Amino acid sequence: MALPRKLKKMHLYGNGESYLSDAAEVTLPKISHAMEDWRDGGMLGPVKIDMGLEAMECEWTLGGMVPHAIKQMGAVELDAQMLRFMGAYQSDTDGAVSSVDILMRGRHQELDRGNAKPGDATEHKFKTVLSYYKETLDGEELMEIDMVRGIYIVGGVDRHAELRAAIGLEY
Repeated sequence: MALPRKLKKMHLYGNGESYLSDAAEVTLPKISHAMEDWRDGGMLGPVKIDMGLEAMECEWTLGGMVPHAIKQMGAVELDAQMLRFMGAYQSDTDGAVSSVDILMRGRHQELDRGNAKPGDATEHKFKTVLSYYKETLDGEELMEIDMVRGIYIVGGVDRHAELRAAIGLEY
């Protein structure tokens, strides 16, 4: 019987700066397909038609005041900020460690400073809306999403290559 690999250590970077001592929590983006119901006159019931991907966002929490992160608010470019999440996942079955590397680009939509009370832990929560996402496990690329360029690669297969080619976009 094999036990699941569990996150044992993590490291978050913001534009190349380490948040190792500051990052308390990261909520990685949900990858969700936008689906639309379709039912024609002869169908028994509706089916879902895939209309692309939903917007992606990453939420992350820093334990206290981190000026470098605060100064990133208000960026104009949709890929102005780069987040990099690195996780060490370990199996308690055999002790094997896997490295997950997630690179994200976007801009910060929200900064929630929470409550400020002397003697209490303070947290700053960020919400970053993403235009780019790439996930690698032990050096193997699992997924890459580039919303602007229309690239959606899963397990080495570009799911939208034919769609891009049909409108003259080949890259």
